[in-house]
Amino acid sequence: MALYENSLVKGFLETRGRDFVNGEGEKIVLRGVGLGNWLLPEGYMWRFEGSRADRPRRIEAVIAEMTGAEYADQFWERFYDEYITEYDIKAIAGEGFNSVRLPINWRRVMKEGPGIHFIEEGFRRIDRCLDLCEKYRLYAFLDLHGAPGGQTGQNIDDSIDNMPRLFMDQDSYDKGVALWIEIAKRYKDRTIVGGYDLLNEPVRTPKDMGNVDHFTGSLSKFYTDCIREIRKIDKKHLFSLEGHHWATRLEIFDHRYDENMCIHFHYYWNPPELSLLAGYIDAGKRLNVPLWVGESGENTVEWFTAMFFMLDQQDISWNFWTWKKLDTVNSPYSINKPENYHLILDYINRGQHPGFEAAQKIFDEYLRNMKTENCVYNGLVTKQILRERTCHVPALAYDTMPGAGKSFSGVFAGENDTSYRKGDHMRFIPKSRKDGETREDNPWQSYNLLLTAGEWADYTVRNSGGGAFTVSALLAPCACNSVIEIFVNGMSAGIVPVRDGTGYYRQKCREAVSGSLATIRIKPVSGSVIVDTVYFE
Repeated sequence: MALYENSLVKGFLETRGRDFVNGEGEKIVLRGVGLGNWLLPEGYMWRFEGSRADRPRRIEAVIAEMTGAEYADQFWERFYDEYITEYDIKAIAGEGFNSVRLPINWRRVMKEGPGIHFIEEGFRRIDRCLDLCEKYRLYAFLDLHGAPGGQTGQNIDDSIDNMPRLFMDQDSYDKGVALWIEIAKRYKDRTIVGGYDLLNEPVRTPKDMGNVDHFTGSLSKFYTDCIREIRKIDKKHLFSLEGHHWATRLEIFDHRYDENMCIHFHYYWNPPELSLLAGYIDAGKRLNVPLWVGESGENTVEWFTAMFFMLDQQDISWNFWTWKKLDTVNSPYSINKPENYHLILDYINRGQHPGFEAAQKIFDEYLRNMKTENCVYNGLVTKQILRERTCHVPALAYDTMPGAGKSFSGVFAGENDTSYRKGDHMRFIPKSRKDGETREDNPWQSYNLLLTAGEWADYTVRNSGGGAFTVSALLAPCACNSVIEIFVNGMSAGIVPVRDGTGYYRQKCREAVSGSLATIRIKPVSGSVIVDTVYFE
């Protein structure tokens, strides 16, 4: 049985050494998606630029300015009730994911101001989502994305003044602990809750509006205090703990905070490079706990297929960010822009007020458009994330495992002039053609893979839907009379002559490939060839 099937979603999720296991002790690798922009709206997902509407409290303020307070109240009620529905949860499970991460803004479940007062309507929405996750078999991680006062000191935590006041003000700290106690009371018996993600991306980097690293000790204390209080109530649920600097640093992981915990880190804007994960892998081994990449995405589809399959090959669990947003090509679903939406954007950029009636009409349309059944389905995104048939794979994203001599030849004695996969001893050559903007996190925009006789590279693809598919490659010869041999799952599938001449062309390599998982090897038997992209269709 595959390690990520929905059928494995049963019973309390827990850790066993460096693995996650379900309630029956079966190993499961998490492959999930984040429900971003629902209970904590983020300005960039609305195409809002600048700081005026970059976080929930500011988005709320400008919408009220444009539409009036009464309309704004009604708008938000519909937004929170309809942004994520059964259609979404069913679709997420249907795509092949087995978990979701549910970002929560504390103001949705807890009142601002003196005292500890909870908001039942906010918990009702969480309950409804959990009920649907039970129905469609998705573990749901409760993620405190915006803690009382803010844990990051940036827009993503809904902070008031870009300071992590969770660690500065005693009232905020006490509210944060009290909220987790309340969550534990409510959900201690719910097996569909995969775990408690105590804080999202705490304590920003020094370059973001000043150094707040002195709060790192308070972060560790907050984790300790919350876990101590939760364990008085809830002995079962695992803890997902993130380091400081946008969940990238490991200094706080000098000990295990609980016997049932994982190290949770985020990975953005870097190459999908195994060597960059070494510190996290070492920390997981040192503490004997699993790793979870709780957020990664916001990149190109080629990056997705390289990154997430690399994590799969390391048995590292992950969660894609994010399920949908406005006018996008790199989320599974894209919300259509309402007509005249530019009037909203202009006002946020200090332009003219669109008029109350006009603004209300635009936001009415947004509410209709945001329903996933009315969105644009970017089907390729999920195929690339899951490395499923109909995806395409950059040549440089050959299989990382089981390693040199097995999934790639690794015999090149020279040095590439790029740091990407430096120790693999494979030959990368600069592209002579232009593919648009060159990005360091997408190294295949600048380099292709050169294979000579005796060298090879493997590319694995999933075919969950069954049926036969065709493999082709975008390549160019480096010598006349070059010939490549194609292998499928270790067996030779035939010889393919490479067209002489100059320039890249699409070469069909193999037809009628079948099976739920196939590994394709491209191996020159004479001459040499440059490989750009491998297609599975």
